[in-house]
Amino acid sequence: MKKIVIIDGGPRKTFNTAAMLQKVAEGAASVDGVEVDTVRLYDMDYKGCMSCMACKVKGCASQVCKFRDALMPVLDAIAEADGLVLGSPNYFGEVTAQMRAFLERLAFPWLSYNDYSITAPKRMPVLLVETQNGSPEHNNCNGYGSMEHCITQALGAPEKIFAHKTYQVKDYSRYELAGFSEEAKRQYRDTHWETDLQAAYDAGHRMAERQS
Repeated sequence: MKKIVIIDGGPRKTFNTAAMLQKVAEGAASVDGVEVDTVRLYDMDYKGCMSCMACKVKGCASQVCKFRDALMPVLDAIAEADGLVLGSPNYFGEVTAQMRAFLERLAFPWLSYNDYSITAPKRMPVLLVETQNGSPEHNNCNGYGSMEHCITQALGAPEKIFAHKTYQVKDYSRYELAGFSEEAKRQYRDTHWETDLQAAYDAGHRMAERQS
């Protein structure tokens, strides 16, 4: 049985990022012989890299963070997985703080301070999912930033899918959001959202097919 791990770095359990990742999971699970495990970072108690340097100790260096908290078994599972999916909304043009903290813990053990190579326990297909308010034409988001380079070096070049101009809330009349046109948001969503969800499903299916 092949295993794909999905990391949800968004705070809301049923909104844009969660919906996209659910479709990725459905697409992956549609392929025989593939198991999908989704982890919600906002449900976990953990921190970013603690700079304990345990992963660099001579004679027992590790490519997997061994700091003991809720994230440790997730990182162990990823080290043995056959595919990795990361999903996050863009906050201030970047992934959420929870996703960034997770990526520190994931990637720092990969980095050698002997020769500055970046090596994971195994290479695997990676999918990066982003949801954001910006449009495809006016997008100043940095997304996964420098961590995307680490992922590419260690695991391989990721596939990337985006959902643009997403709803922030269900009822705009209740919030101070005059800078956004609910009508324009709705029109864009009515035209693109189902296509975005299908793209997520297809991406999950493609990843799983590579492992079957």
